[in-house]
Amino acid sequence: QVHLVESGGGLVQAGGSLRLSCAASGRELSTYSMGWFRQPPGKEREHLASVNWRGTNTYYSDSVKGRFTISRVNAENTMVYLQMNNLKPEDTAVYFCAADPYEGAQRMTINGVDYWGQGTQVTVSS
Repeated sequence: QVHLVESGGGLVQAGGSLRLSCAASGRELSTYSMGWFRQPPGKEREHLASVNWRGTNTYYSDSVKGRFTISRVNAENTMVYLQMNNLKPEDTAVYFCAADPYEGAQRMTINGVDYWGQGTQVTVSS
């Protein structure tokens, strides 16, 4: 059984940093790519970044490229991190960890994701 649990969200001032963590359990995840999405209030869920199953290749959306960094550690469980720097008020959203059965790092779609975490709130004040 697969479980994704996010942590690390909170309130931060503009220009600050946060690191989100996703603890992913389930043996099948060893061949899945992992990613992060976010959903601002009243808006659609948006893909931000993904990392391949080995943790060697990454993909970023234009909205976060250069500010956010995704990483992955494969052990007994899989840990996925999203380091977020130079945060802006428009980064305020619920952030979700996601698992995609495609092993490579690429743009993810909502329909392509097999597993979701419950989400963690990030609020950036101006």
